[in-house]
Amino acid sequence: MQLRKYKPEDCASLAELFFNTVHAVNAKDYTLAQLKAWATGKVDLNTWNQSFLKHNTVIAEINGMITGFGDMDDKGYLDRLFVHRDYQNIGIATAIVNILEQQAIHSGISLFTTHASITAKPFFEKRGYRTLKENTVIRNDITLTNFIMEKNCTND
Repeated sequence: MQLRKYKPEDCASLAELFFNTVHAVNAKDYTLAQLKAWATGKVDLNTWNQSFLKHNTVIAEINGMITGFGDMDDKGYLDRLFVHRDYQNIGIATAIVNILEQQAIHSGISLFTTHASITAKPFFEKRGYRTLKENTVIRNDITLTNFIMEKNCTND
């Protein structure tokens, strides 16, 4: 596995990976209506590209294929973290978050936050994140549950 910085030409592939991952991996924890509301298949690529460029965005590749990505803003908010449905549980998310957290710490950030899905919550708990509260998001009149979580590295 290789980790690298995001490039604008990655954006469409990341949008596709996001859609496919949500609809395959998160299907165990969310209804079809919720999955369709969460990942419609119609993201604004320009908006995504701008946010990926503004954030610290890490891409994971295996044999030249993008298998995962994650991005963190300059305040320590881990925005997106998705791993290809065929490459789950082999350390890709861990490697991405390790890099994001290490680079944030190097920049003086010691408090990380994220809005974790039901599916991702155990992953973050194993990394030392604690749940602050259950959160409700409304998308296209559909209610989705996630969890606001944080990790304080000054307490590690």
